Amino acid sequence: MAAPTSGTTLNDLPDVILSNIIAAVLDVRGRNSAALVCTKWYALERATRSSITLRGNLRDLFMVPTCFRSVSHLDLSLLSPWGHPLTSASDPALIAHLLRLAFPSLTSLTFYARNPSTIQLVASQWHNVEHLKLVRWHQRPQVATAGDELKILFSECGKLNSLDLSAFYCWTDDVPPALESCPSVSSNLTRLNLLNPSFSEGFKSDEIKSITKACPNLKEFRAACMFDPRYMGSVGDEALVSVSVNCPKLSILHLADTSALSNTRDDPAHDGFTQEDAKINVATLIEVFSGLPLLEELVLDVCNNVRESGPALEVLGSKCPKLRSLKLCQFHGISLPIESKLDGIALCQGLESLSIRNVGDLTDMGLIAIGRGCCRLSVFEVHGCKNITVRGMRTLASLLRKTLINVRISCCKNLGAEQSLKALEPIQDRIESLHIDCIWDNDGTEIGFDLSDSFDQGEVSKDENHFKSSGFNDYYDAAAIGNPSKKCKYSYDLNSSYELNGYENGNVYGERTWERLKYLSLWIAVGQLLNPLANAGLENCPNLEEIRIKIEGDCRELPKPSEREFGLSNLVNYPRLSKMHLDCGETIGYAHTAPSGQMDLSLWERFYLIGIGHLSLRELDYWPPQDRDVNQRSLSLPAAGLLQECFGLRKLFIHGTAHEHFMMFLLRIPELRDVQLREDYYPAPENDMSTEMRSDSCSRFEAALNRRQISD
Repeated sequence: MAAPTSGTTLNDLPDVILSNIIAAVLDVRGRNSAALVCTKWYALERATRSSITLRGNLRDLFMVPTCFRSVSHLDLSLLSPWGHPLTSASDPALIAHLLRLAFPSLTSLTFYARNPSTIQLVASQWHNVEHLKLVRWHQRPQVATAGDELKILFSECGKLNSLDLSAFYCWTDDVPPALESCPSVSSNLTRLNLLNPSFSEGFKSDEIKSITKACPNLKEFRAACMFDPRYMGSVGDEALVSVSVNCPKLSILHLADTSALSNTRDDPAHDGFTQEDAKINVATLIEVFSGLPLLEELVLDVCNNVRESGPALEVLGSKCPKLRSLKLCQFHGISLPIESKLDGIALCQGLESLSIRNVGDLTDMGLIAIGRGCCRLSVFEVHGCKNITVRGMRTLASLLRKTLINVRISCCKNLGAEQSLKALEPIQDRIESLHIDCIWDNDGTEIGFDLSDSFDQGEVSKDENHFKSSGFNDYYDAAAIGNPSKKCKYSYDLNSSYELNGYENGNVYGERTWERLKYLSLWIAVGQLLNPLANAGLENCPNLEEIRIKIEGDCRELPKPSEREFGLSNLVNYPRLSKMHLDCGETIGYAHTAPSGQMDLSLWERFYLIGIGHLSLRELDYWPPQDRDVNQRSLSLPAAGLLQECFGLRKLFIHGTAHEHFMMFLLRIPELRDVQLREDYYPAPENDMSTEMRSDSCSRFEAALNRRQISD
């Protein structure tokens, strides 16, 4: 009798093929699981791991693993206690030496550079590193001359081709002198990120010219600039031209005013125009765009009026054929179609991502023209455009139904929560990422558009007549652009009833299911409730995995809320929700005793966190509210008590401070593996002797956390 033959297994594959399969696994836990299969898989996983982030305590770095010899990217910026420099270890030179031996193949490095000695210590270990990212949220230390810290870096890492200072607290005066002093390094740079929100004013015109002149081979350039014409040396025509002349190889250009990086919310009632015009004219933009033919991504977040920009954007579309991503702020006249002729930004037909902010003259007609012309868009953001309505947004969504999967609608007067969701119904079975403002008091009648009424009552608005006379009406029913003979299932005719294909109330699906929605971002004003979210149209999101909620406002001006809780428990209806970012960092209040009739921040924290224990969260990022008068963002006792009810949590990152005995509450979460306090806001508190921030307190908590047995 023949012996039975054993079946072929995955291990029978050649090592080269199996190695490529394991290398394709990106999820860290997935890779860790693969390493536990057998000795062979363990060796292959370690040999193919290319990136690693160390989260251990500085005291334990002598135990750093030596099996990840192929790692090319190392992140040391999240070592614990957070924000403490590597030089604070008991023997920093030994620790740095051990790190170099453990990771000999590094080409990319990120570390927390709190002082010059840390930069010297770390940079001297890897002279061949090509990409460096410095992180520092604490204030810049005093140095002898501007740029000394960066000069140390350049002297040690002569092969740099990429430098990221976007999270490095320094002065704008530090960058140009350092680049000019090391021409061999500067000329080798192909990527430079200076998009730092800590800059008080941003780079001025002369500094932009100096930087781009020193780095002629840049392919990616991002910088925070001073565009405000009221300041001496503000960035204008001359600086923009110098960018295109000095760096003609640019494929990514991102210039943003510092005010755009502050994340402060605009007033939805504002008309979109600023008092001052930027020192940028259309002829300059045409010259700049003509000089950068390799552009693939462009951001001009100017925050001051750039008027009549349409002709320049037409040149952008013709001179930069590789352009795929565009973001514009305070650009006016970007889409002003006459009859059915496309113009301006609508002629940038290769765009896949478009963000337009504070465009004062953008109307529904212009929005529809963008939908017709930019037919490849998969990402679309509109912010601060008060003249657009459900009509325009819904038609754009219909026109882009085949491609659009990521939408952000914010600070638009006529597009509250319910209106935004109504407008996106044509793509609600396709959209994967969404941001809306939780403004509940708009009911459609405020914008002259009653969602329940018909339009065939003999009263046609001026805009509708203009649509008809301009030839745009044909495109409401076109299934494909340029084919008005074919009707679209999700069409929306301004002159017909709001009853579409047999479904009433504007719902073409018969039920409000957002089948593919995985990420949801919400903005909500302080004191408002989350309860109306489901009724607004998001009652059924079966695949929603991650949610970000940003709460903003001054609670010192508000009475006590009428309800006991904010409404997090309503999110239990999303069965796959496992990640949450709850950002109360822009909620301002009293950290200590509040005046009579008002609540201090501890009670506001309780209001916002009640019900979080009902959710099946695995990861939580939490930003406590702040008291700006004392620069305090600290976890309160009620907040610690409510967070301990999240029994499924594995990762918890608190972006603020906390007392040690409050942190000990978190040990009651049975599966909790990773906890860290991060003061990642400018400026991070310097007082390391406070009871919230002592390194010994963090170490004791982490030791207690690591002593526990974890089931898996």
